[in-house]
Amino acid sequence: MATEIEHGRHAERGGVRSGSDGEHLMQRHLGTIERADRFYDEQVIDQLNPRMREFIARQEMFFLASADRRGECDSTFRAGPPGFVRVLDDRTLIYPEYRGNGVMASMGNIAENPQVGILMVDFTRDRIGLHVNGRARILLDEEVRAHHPEIPPDPAPGRRARLWVEVSVQEAYIHCAKHIPHLQKVPPQQRAARDWGTDDYRRKGGDFFGAAEQRRSSESARRADTVPTSEGY
Repeated sequence: MATEIEHGRHAERGGVRSGSDGEHLMQRHLGTIERADRFYDEQVIDQLNPRMREFIARQEMFFLASADRRGECDSTFRAGPPGFVRVLDDRTLIYPEYRGNGVMASMGNIAENPQVGILMVDFTRDRIGLHVNGRARILLDEEVRAHHPEIPPDPAPGRRARLWVEVSVQEAYIHCAKHIPHLQKVPPQQRAARDWGTDDYRRKGGDFFGAAEQRRSSESARRADTVPTSEGY
């Protein structure tokens, strides 16, 4: 099956179907072409309409998918106050890159391959999601503020962005509500305080999954295996 796929993705317009060639192949294989076409025709657009723009303006988090030039993928989580993702116009949005672990996985991918996928999910009010796919470019904070002086300085200590990501929208469409859990937002006074940009190991989560401990154990075992015993003399 994979050999039948021709590379490329279409955003529909001018008689070309939305979706990728791989999607179309699987739709033919599983008999879902009619259902997929109905979704493409009704829900997939190449701009942010007023309802989408209002939805984005009140989101406090999103998930970001990116890949390097070889197609090796990374997914990550971004969060900020309502409005931290800003819609510049109906085909452009921008968001800040706050201080993280220094790995720059997403930024590195975008530097090689500008295609990104964004998923915003409202878990607390409407229980609905919005996909935004497009081409990203990395901008310095000074560049963004020079061109968009209306963006206010961030009031939170440690949360100043050094970089921004501007996304030119190619596709925007709904993520259906049926499997989105209904979550309740914790009041601000009940939330554990977490300083933005902290380097405190424990406050960042420490070794929650035990990866560092596992690596130390593996290294200790490797060293023990290389220590000569009395039988070796």
